[in-house]
Amino acid sequence: MKKTFRYLAIVALCLVTAACVKDIDAMTAPEQSTPTVIAGEDAASGEIIIKFKPEMEDILAAQFTRSEGEATRSGIPSTDEVLDILGAYSFERVFPIDERHEERTRQAGLHLWYLVCFDEGEDLNMAYSRLSCLGEIDKLQYNHTIHRSYNPEAIPHFVSCEELASTATRTEGNLPFNDPGLYRQWCYINRGDYSFAQPWAGVVAGCDAGCEEAWKLCTGDEEIIVAVMDEAVMWSHPDLSDNIWINEGEELHAGKDSDGNGYKDDRYGYNFVRNTAAISWTTNGSTGHGTHVAGTIAAVNDNGIGVAGIAGGRGGKGGVKIMSCQIFDGMNAANLIMEARAMKYAADNGAVILQCSWGYNSSKSNLLMGYTPGPATEEEWAATYPLEKESLDYFIHNAGSPNGVIDGGLAIFASGNEYAAQSSFPAAYSKCISVAALAADYTPSSYTNYGPEVLLSAPGGDMEYYGTPGQEDAQYDEQGVMCEQGGIFSTLVLNGVAGYGYYEGTSMACPHVSGIAALGLAYAKSQQRHFTSAEFRQLMYDSAEDIDQYMTGEKLFYMNHTSAGATPTKMYLSEYRGKMGRLSDAGALLKAIDGSGRDMRLPNIYLAPNTSEELALDRYIKTKAEGVSVAKESVAKAELKDNMLIVTALSEGQTALTLRCSGSEEHHITVTVRKGASDNGWL
Repeated sequence: MKKTFRYLAIVALCLVTAACVKDIDAMTAPEQSTPTVIAGEDAASGEIIIKFKPEMEDILAAQFTRSEGEATRSGIPSTDEVLDILGAYSFERVFPIDERHEERTRQAGLHLWYLVCFDEGEDLNMAYSRLSCLGEIDKLQYNHTIHRSYNPEAIPHFVSCEELASTATRTEGNLPFNDPGLYRQWCYINRGDYSFAQPWAGVVAGCDAGCEEAWKLCTGDEEIIVAVMDEAVMWSHPDLSDNIWINEGEELHAGKDSDGNGYKDDRYGYNFVRNTAAISWTTNGSTGHGTHVAGTIAAVNDNGIGVAGIAGGRGGKGGVKIMSCQIFDGMNAANLIMEARAMKYAADNGAVILQCSWGYNSSKSNLLMGYTPGPATEEEWAATYPLEKESLDYFIHNAGSPNGVIDGGLAIFASGNEYAAQSSFPAAYSKCISVAALAADYTPSSYTNYGPEVLLSAPGGDMEYYGTPGQEDAQYDEQGVMCEQGGIFSTLVLNGVAGYGYYEGTSMACPHVSGIAALGLAYAKSQQRHFTSAEFRQLMYDSAEDIDQYMTGEKLFYMNHTSAGATPTKMYLSEYRGKMGRLSDAGALLKAIDGSGRDMRLPNIYLAPNTSEELALDRYIKTKAEGVSVAKESVAKAELKDNMLIVTALSEGQTALTLRCSGSEEHHITVTVRKGASDNGWL
């Protein structure tokens, strides 16, 4: 959405007065100095997040064993003296124990993060100061609440499922799929010929996500999971339900953690705001933002209803899966602990892409426009929000699999919507992908943040550019259906009703890049190619389109154009050159995947005695498997069945396995049998 989510800044800022702004170059604030870390209005009273030094690990573990997981003290004498002074009544691990991934959690140091709750009457900054003096504590952080910088009462124009279905399709013989709303999605296939009741000015063919060429090669893969950190995704939406991630074995309202991941009943994801598996899209203040984002990534293609998704499969099959990690629930929002848990949850439950259409304001955003500047540098951001950084790093390093299509995860963020010459954080973090927004003619969307931190651009819409000054955004297309000129059309839910609608923003550009990444990984899997997350991130950039040639001349837009007397504002496009990244292109990415990366390798196998594992060989080898043997038949046995390799453990030990394929091709792996083996290695 145009006014993307942000955090309220934690620094005190002076009020400034100035003359009316006319030019875009006057709409950015000067460089901000690094602030002192003090609590702001959005910091939770009586709460501080602590990371202990590794030397304290055994003491903390012993304390929580004695208290059976519910503690009020740390077991560390000097820390507990301060907690006594503060009147602490709760002391808990930030991240719940996931039995499957506790080892890598410890390797990342995330088990050392704790939340302490104490008397709300205590001065928060004084409590921070007292704790910061303790030698056993490594890092401290206030528990801020995430806030929105847009008005949730600004409801988008909504098209019901019935209204869209009643319109005559324009897709037959013209577009790849039969979804009746696909012709509105210029963001996928822009042929430069869109003509509404009030024709767009300056639509340029090719300014799109490159889907037409990409869909000739691939439409998705069900094993690729995208975690949408946003408002709820309506998992029952008729144009999304086939592509929703399902945590098999978990059931809503069952009241138990069937898979041992630390979260009860999480069948479709988790509502981190309310600490429940009940993902909610009907709470007062819900805008449908998460559902809109999800549709761009994976609305079901070619099902005869609604819209298309970039990696939505075909006919209800083969689409990438959407995991809902809810961090906004109506007027309620997650705090930094809930956000961090959502990131780790995504990595631990199979997501390989983290879709984040939110972030702090740019440090160069303008106070006069109502924006409170956020962190200015990576160092400042990391020092102020260390838990957030470590959680992001955990996802980037631990999502995916060394034996899968990608080793590590892709964290994709909107650059922000403050008209500012620097990307917001966490988007600007060097390990993330920051996405800026384009209008339909290759020009930067009027509101988009830009800067050298931006890696990629994608269609985000620009209603201030295409809209008519003094008039509402609503227009009517040639079929008499209400639309918003220049916006992004996708799935939506309002007041609990499934439908479709238009939004704009870098938070709309961001899911285009997430969808392209998901489609690229799906194609790489089909071609048995393997990448590290850094390699794939680089390939996305290298295959994208250079758009600097369009950064010339001037562009005029009308800020708040629906208001009477909207002021014309001029953008000097040369200032955006080298600061919008490159236009992400799905077709070019898929073609670049052939010959890039490396061949998938048959993984080594770890088993407990008297257990079996099956491997689908077509995921790893292109030739036909013809025979298999193990060196020590007392340790394990192996057989082939319908191109599946089935390995059964017999006794503790280790043996070599040889897979013989057509053309004299052989693959060699090691089978290890030991008590305590799990699906993630050794406990």
